[in-house]
Amino acid sequence: MRQAICAGVLVGSGFLLASCQGVLDPQGPIAAAERLLLINSTAIMLVVVVPVIVATLAFAWWYRASNTHATRSLDESYESRVEFVVWSIPALTVILLGGVIWIGSHQLDPRAPIQGKSDPVRVDVVALDWKWLFIYPDHGVAWVNQLVIPAGAPVEFRLTSATVMNSFFVPQLGSQIYAMGGMITHLHLLADNPGEYPGFSANYSGDGFSWMRFVVKSVPAGDFNAWIEQARSTGSGLDDAGYAELAKPSRDVPPATYRSVEPKMFERILDKTTTGSGNADIDGPKPPIHHAGG
Repeated sequence: MRQAICAGVLVGSGFLLASCQGVLDPQGPIAAAERLLLINSTAIMLVVVVPVIVATLAFAWWYRASNTHATRSLDESYESRVEFVVWSIPALTVILLGGVIWIGSHQLDPRAPIQGKSDPVRVDVVALDWKWLFIYPDHGVAWVNQLVIPAGAPVEFRLTSATVMNSFFVPQLGSQIYAMGGMITHLHLLADNPGEYPGFSANYSGDGFSWMRFVVKSVPAGDFNAWIEQARSTGSGLDDAGYAELAKPSRDVPPATYRSVEPKMFERILDKTTTGSGNADIDGPKPPIHHAGG
């Protein structure tokens, strides 16, 4: 018994510790809205759960075998008032909960732009085996397993997968979303303040799934420009040959920088994924590319 209690305490402590750096510790407007939606949904459900628990305990205590004041009739009867309460309260709760979730989910449409303190930053995300590639098309640089963004600036993501379906998730910024081969998924996020926020894959994708982790570094705008300039002076260039080497399955890949990226690399990767060819011609015939909303 004591071991079970200790195990429960450890599991609960681990959950609370994880929550302190997860969805319950939002660092952006999307994650904050998701936390509010979670709290509201929980509160609505507790309106039913708490009275049911209290009533169960009260009935068990009052109708205990030793209580001679409790009367128990064996005659069956229909009580319309009890039936009305039993069905109406859960029904109203489901309607209210559904309305709150419906409205909140549409307000958190991942395709919807976010207003920020500066112009948006575009980032193309590619899920590989087993690492993340982040391409900055407007700056001509790329990082592996590291995402640097300016604090207070909206970030416009285009996501795809060069392998099996994967899932992009930064709990403190919000909006877990899937990355799928041959498809483009759109996502908008924003970090309110400078800091480092862990990100990972939330969808099992093979043997190296556990190593598909990255760090989101939110830095002041001036520091972001310095990061870009530093990236342009280090690392190698990302061309077709470099991408072919990067796309090979590998585990526990340390963060790496590409000082230059060939134009339309994201589109090249999409073409290679949809055609199943390692040398798709970006200027040749292309199969249709599907855009997913979220």
